Amino acid sequence: MAETETRPGSERTLLSRLRAPRRPRIWFEVLLIAISYWTYSLIRNAVPEQKAAALANADWIWSAERTLGIAVEQSVNHAVNSVTWLIVGMNYYYATLHFIVTIGVLVWIYRFHPGRYAATRMVLFATTGVALVGYYCYPLAPPRLMNGQNFIDTVLVHHTWGSMASGNLKQMSNQYAAMPSMHIGWSLWCGLTIFAVASAPWARILGLLYPTATLVVIVATANHFWLDAVGGMVCLAFGYAVSRSWYGSFAHHLPRHPEPVGPHPAAELVGRFRR
Repeated sequence: MAETETRPGSERTLLSRLRAPRRPRIWFEVLLIAISYWTYSLIRNAVPEQKAAALANADWIWSAERTLGIAVEQSVNHAVNSVTWLIVGMNYYYATLHFIVTIGVLVWIYRFHPGRYAATRMVLFATTGVALVGYYCYPLAPPRLMNGQNFIDTVLVHHTWGSMASGNLKQMSNQYAAMPSMHIGWSLWCGLTIFAVASAPWARILGLLYPTATLVVIVATANHFWLDAVGGMVCLAFGYAVSRSWYGSFAHHLPRHPEPVGPHPAAELVGRFRR
């Protein structure tokens, strides 16, 4: 009869080995990231575009901000839009750096801090995963799509390429998935990762400036309320909590290089069941 039982001590050892940082494999990481982003985009765009609810939620947020005296988005949008070179640059910033910097940080951690890579990646994946819940439960129109509030869709006005929810590309993306802002979730993940791991002071400063600049960009281009950024921060906090719970420590506290280990514990487990 096949041996399917393991001693409690062995199970604990197996679990601890599953949680132990391991040297990542490039082919697996590329495949995992590609599949994960495809799945994220598919689910995000599959969420029903609840236009009426999304516009009503946007009106509520804008009204609440005005009541509290913190509704700065329209002033920033109009002020920056008046400087053509600046707003055009922000349009391209919004469209490109979101992906370029995030991938760049992943590659950097993979190459120079392999022992911290898996925990760092888990933060990003958990953050992005929980954001999908927000898109489903709280459809929200971006300011540029609100009715009668005079926000400027800067991509349309300046004919710049970029927003998947503006112009000819708007049918390819859910326009009412503004809460939470993953531009902030991802950029803050990048910034905190760089700040926690980089040794050069200038790099750590740039790490902190990146999410700050991103916040200005998402508001200036009328793609988000600043409260959407708060939603992104909450998702990121969840991501850090998941990663710390699994690995028992924040990523930057883990060894820079993983200790040599034997066969992957998952393969070992399969071998036990085959005996």
